[in-house]
Amino acid sequence: MLSKNELRYTLALQRVPNLGDISAKKLLRKFGSAEAIFKEKKSNLAKINGIGVFRLKEFNLTQQLEEADAEIKFINANAIECSYFKDKTYPERLKQCLDGPILFFQRGNIDLVNKKIISIVGTRKITSYGNAFCQNLIEELAPLNPVIISGLAYGVDICAHKAAIENNLQNVACLAHGFNQMYPKDHKRYAQKIEENGGFISEFWSSDSFDRNNFLKRNRIIAGLSEATIVIESAEKGGSLVTADIANSYDREVFAVPGRATDNQSRGCNNLIKQQKAQMLTSAADLIYMLGWKLKESSKPQQTQLFVALDEEEEVIYLFLKDKEKELLDAIALACNIPAYKTASILMNMELKGVVRPLPGKLFQLV
Repeated sequence: MLSKNELRYTLALQRVPNLGDISAKKLLRKFGSAEAIFKEKKSNLAKINGIGVFRLKEFNLTQQLEEADAEIKFINANAIECSYFKDKTYPERLKQCLDGPILFFQRGNIDLVNKKIISIVGTRKITSYGNAFCQNLIEELAPLNPVIISGLAYGVDICAHKAAIENNLQNVACLAHGFNQMYPKDHKRYAQKIEENGGFISEFWSSDSFDRNNFLKRNRIIAGLSEATIVIESAEKGGSLVTADIANSYDREVFAVPGRATDNQSRGCNNLIKQQKAQMLTSAADLIYMLGWKLKESSKPQQTQLFVALDEEEEVIYLFLKDKEKELLDAIALACNIPAYKTASILMNMELKGVVRPLPGKLFQLV
């Protein structure tokens, strides 16, 4: 954790114009600390690849320390925590990103250590189809207790946050502005619930202007924090597609929900799938399978329930598996005359009910 003095100089370094996170990290790794950077001879700084004389002209210690001191007052007055990229508590996945922020701010009860973390993004003009899919997806994933990351915007973002709250899942809103405001203002009513089980993250200062480009910059944090990025709905162009591209550049999994070719809000997702930039996502089972997630097994042996309520399709699959030691998902789907994507979802529900168990190689058997 940074000392008060080092936090002050790190904030000052973050305030140097035209000095991005990649260059700042080069300097920090070379000289050890932000304070050491400011006290180093400029001739030595200029030798660092990517710095040069032009950027050194932007270093103004007096001004940048004054700005840092003002921001520290705001941080202390608003119960804000700072996360430094060398800290053990800095999110491990974000630490792997070359352009991850050297320092970001957070508020709430955020725990991103050893967690299943997914980001959910998409259009602000969500349709009833996208809304229902988002809610169902998070409800089906709830037994695995994932962390939900999104951007608090209208549409898909707020749908994901609300579904996470309803299912008592930790969820984190990544902001494109400082903690001195909430955008959109309508979503301020969800702030307390989000902070109770999750919180807010931002790399922007309270003195930063509200800028459209901040949203694109913010998207790299959403992608960087997550094991996988899910695009629920998107038009042919949109910020969520930028997030998907960034996630791909980080070598993370990307999923997209398909829609009809004629639906404007599905064109972006369909293109991601067509261009092989995203896996097709039709149910929570797809995500669980592709990410290799498993339901937690109880430490105590459980007796198989003798009377479990099964719906009609679950009953068909149950009777088929009753005569089999184990069977492949595709074979189950074919024998039961149920589409494979739907069979995967049904089998997951049956697993939650303690009726079937998954085996390696997309095999399933009765418990």
